[in-house]
Amino acid sequence: MAEISRSELGKLDLPTAVGITDVEHLSSYNWIEATSPTIVVPGSPALWTPPSGSVRVPKDSGLVYTDQNTARHPDSPLEPLFRALYITQPSFDISSVDVVTDRNNLRKLLSFVEPGAEGDALQPFTIEVEVYKNTALFSRIGTSSTEFIQPGEFRGFGHQFEKVYTRHQINGSTGHHRIVSYRFGGMKFIVRHETDGYVGDNMTPYPSAIEDSHADGLSGVFESLSITSKPGSSDSHSASSKLVVRREGVTVPLSHTLEVKTRAIHRHLSIQDIAPQIWLSQTPKLVRAYHQKGTFKEPKVEDVASDIERWQEKDQAKLKTFAALIRKVLDIAKRCDNKATVRYVRDGDKLVISPLRGDKVLPGALYLKWEMRPSLPNTVQETPAAPTQSSQMNQLRSGLRIQVGETTRALTRTHRPCPGMAA
Repeated sequence: MAEISRSELGKLDLPTAVGITDVEHLSSYNWIEATSPTIVVPGSPALWTPPSGSVRVPKDSGLVYTDQNTARHPDSPLEPLFRALYITQPSFDISSVDVVTDRNNLRKLLSFVEPGAEGDALQPFTIEVEVYKNTALFSRIGTSSTEFIQPGEFRGFGHQFEKVYTRHQINGSTGHHRIVSYRFGGMKFIVRHETDGYVGDNMTPYPSAIEDSHADGLSGVFESLSITSKPGSSDSHSASSKLVVRREGVTVPLSHTLEVKTRAIHRHLSIQDIAPQIWLSQTPKLVRAYHQKGTFKEPKVEDVASDIERWQEKDQAKLKTFAALIRKVLDIAKRCDNKATVRYVRDGDKLVISPLRGDKVLPGALYLKWEMRPSLPNTVQETPAAPTQSSQMNQLRSGLRIQVGETTRALTRTHRPCPGMAA
């Protein structure tokens, strides 16, 4: 077991300067209501379609997802990320990545560096870390993935606001997730996050750019595209998995995505309050919607990219410590037999990192992606009736077969205390 107390953060080996660079949109998908867990790739965020004038919105109630990936696919919440990634980027070199994570995990670690940076007291949390080759997979664990707001409870208007001010582009959609990559602190990250919506030029959706590696550079106004589902012909799943993957939707440029925040009119939301969240996902647009007892005046879409850049420059001390903390966590996890939990403990105000035994976080065949070479040709291979290990590798290389649902095997070896740490 290892511990990192807040008082020790100043002793970490800090980089000279940090900032997010080389941002790239990799893939996206929507969860949809279906009898089996189903994602749509690339899907589409909801389109920002605000009504004119002041609008009264009902308060939030009923079922709310706090972590839809875990709620809908608890066997492997990270699997949808990788399935979507390899549909849109069949030859992606995963071995070049240092960290694969949800944005939420990074927000928690950043909050440990500076509690209250986002306006809330730091709550206990647990992150599972699995290191495969040199890539760390961060998973959210130990928290509820859904909430149910009772009729008599008041939890704000955020979810109902989005229903009124945006329009789903995918039938049955219950949430859109983006997958981006960037470099920070000398490390390459893949970060998944939920996107509230997007804006188009003259509110016109963008056509599918799934084959276009420069989708984020699109600038013109495109004709409207009707998004239709083609069940059966576009669905793919395996008898050994509950996850179904469907290919449909549009690829919306990252530059058009937005974050929505609602507040009572007397609670101003500053850029400082929201900066960590949208900085970690590189979301460039923000809607700060203020209400008086549920009645919203016309909200505006703000381009906050320059504000976030200034925040990054101003808070270098915090971000250097954040980068050093992630490196420290990775180093300790590797010494914990490549699988550990990171827990924030209020008593002592510290992170406790402990060895972990348990199942792998991904289906078995996805780990073969670390063995692939990016330069290999992307060709279709014939599959024999009884697949061999070699034929399974060829199917993965082709990038054209959507394999979903290999059996996950449990880790049975005994874990030792992290070398150099107290048992």
